[in-house]
Amino acid sequence: MKEIYLDSNATTCVLPAAVAAARQAMEQGYGNPSSTHATGLQAKAMMDGVRQRASGLLGVGDGRLMFNSGATEGIQTAVLSALCALRERRDAGKRIGSLLLYGATEHKAVPESLAHWNRLLGLNLEVRKLPVDAQGRHDLQALDALIGDAAMLCTMAANNETGVVSDLSAIAQLLQERGADAYWMVDCVQALGKLKLNLAATRIDYAPFSGHKLYAPKGIGMLYVRAGAPFTPLMMGGGQEAGLRSGTENMAGIAALGAVLAALDDGKTFRSHADLAAFREQLVASLERAFPGIVFNMPFDLSLPTTLNFSVPGLSSKELLDLFDAARVRVSSGSACSAAKALPSYVLEAMRVPQWRASSAIRLSFGPLIDAATVTAACARIERCGEALRSSCLLPSALAPSPQDGIIQLSVNGQCTWLFSDAASASCVVIDPVAALVPRLAAFIRCQHLALRAIVHTAAPADHGVARLALLQELAIEQVGRIDIDGELALGQQRLRRVECGENHVYLLEQRFAFIGALAPEALTPLLDAALVTQDTVLCASSDDGGICGTVRTVRDGIVPSADLQLDAAALPAFLRQHPEAILVDVREAYEHAACAGTVFEGCAVHSVPLSRLAGQVAEWLQQPQRPLVFFCRSGNRSARAAACLRRLGHGAAWQLNGGMAMAEATRHPLAIAA
Repeated sequence: MKEIYLDSNATTCVLPAAVAAARQAMEQGYGNPSSTHATGLQAKAMMDGVRQRASGLLGVGDGRLMFNSGATEGIQTAVLSALCALRERRDAGKRIGSLLLYGATEHKAVPESLAHWNRLLGLNLEVRKLPVDAQGRHDLQALDALIGDAAMLCTMAANNETGVVSDLSAIAQLLQERGADAYWMVDCVQALGKLKLNLAATRIDYAPFSGHKLYAPKGIGMLYVRAGAPFTPLMMGGGQEAGLRSGTENMAGIAALGAVLAALDDGKTFRSHADLAAFREQLVASLERAFPGIVFNMPFDLSLPTTLNFSVPGLSSKELLDLFDAARVRVSSGSACSAAKALPSYVLEAMRVPQWRASSAIRLSFGPLIDAATVTAACARIERCGEALRSSCLLPSALAPSPQDGIIQLSVNGQCTWLFSDAASASCVVIDPVAALVPRLAAFIRCQHLALRAIVHTAAPADHGVARLALLQELAIEQVGRIDIDGELALGQQRLRRVECGENHVYLLEQRFAFIGALAPEALTPLLDAALVTQDTVLCASSDDGGICGTVRTVRDGIVPSADLQLDAAALPAFLRQHPEAILVDVREAYEHAACAGTVFEGCAVHSVPLSRLAGQVAEWLQQPQRPLVFFCRSGNRSARAAACLRRLGHGAAWQLNGGMAMAEATRHPLAIAA
């Protein structure tokens, strides 16, 4: 199944014409544009042609336009230029403002550059956020109150996370009315190819651009500097770019950018604004069908038609990312530069959206090269994702799955809740509920049509029973006495028994499983002596230290897994030929597995055992400790935990696919992923 890439605000593919132009520049037009011989002059002519085309498209007028490595360098150069000029003015006894203002939703490169150069240049001005309103636009009243003290103002043309388009005309009017002499930088990265620009007709002093946001390669960008605006080179040494930016120019990148600009200029290669808006409407309709209750975090009428930012109640951004990735639809949880930090979106926080939305937002973005067939295919996969969630009880469904035996581990902030379900009696028990997990627990219990027989704690709950009460209320159950186990509880043919261990309780599912809470290892000895557990009883704790589960033997002996758990994707075919009895185990969640089309590995049987259900499966695997197990997931993180868990439990042949499915796809070997 072909990948559908919907993360264009992070980066784009390279336009075929741009690839051809770069290749031509490297193979034939490889001259140094600073050379005076014919080959150098030809290279310079190409570079000048691209600059002329860019100047016309951007309305540069008498301003200067230099090529550089991209937006981050452009931002650094603009900030350095403005701050050097401010220092010179202050040293000459002239008044300068005391504030370096930046929009609260700016890319992190802006405030970090301001702070960096402010400190190095010894200006010691105050770096302050300019607030935005609930729609993500700059608060003009706040700007009006601050602009008189501003030495520099940094805003953006369109936001990279929400696509919200700034009201630059209103900002310019305010600057003019107040007679403000603050230097003004506008980040135009997301504007290129999506908004009409006539820079020389504006009050903007500096405007950085980045080629890889619009089908050019990474490593090429531009910086506009208004005529008369102060300028200090960030890089000195060779005098290239008319002394504005030293260093031999990236001729392949410039040629590629030129091809993109030519396509932008021809008016035929890229989709019109109306086409892009229609595509967005189509995607919105499918998202609403797939995810009931979805909330969009940006105003449609004030945003680029190529960006959607949304949250789904009850689902984290990680769960949604994993789901879309399984369907081979590439989206992101915000800015690519900060996505790895797993923090709430500072952009949405600045817009004062509810915390759950800021923490669980997904950004879907596409470029003006997208076509109708891609959008239609994307919509089909999005709706398939919704079906996968319904089949896994994460969204309401008219068709309830049949109850299954199982032990499910849910965790949040290092705390674990366990749910034990019995198919024969269609009943379940919840152990150590955590308030944050109550909606997920209730949704699963309702979806499976399970009867909640007990809610138990292995120790006095730190929340004084708040989670227990919330779960009962979610399920509309009236509490009669204590919802607990007095001695022993029968669920079908299975028995759950409570055993006192000092002030704690241990809940035993025969001798197979023991829910132990935070019980110390030495406290297991009396249980072992009384034959209530065996050395191989699987232990399920109330804290998540990354180990998933243990056994009596491993917890008491403190077994540490070996570090040699990695199996590279390129080596997997040979490994499986050498070990035909090996089991491939997909530890992604059931909804991810369901979102895939066809088999995961071509020609190989794959067992789906989600990480949340791993504890219920380990006992069976431990009966064959030499049979190889190869765990895989999306990126390798969850499979690493699974392999380490099995090694720690005594299974010496557990492995994890290094880099996960992403690396398996990249190898393109005979076992490459088909779904």
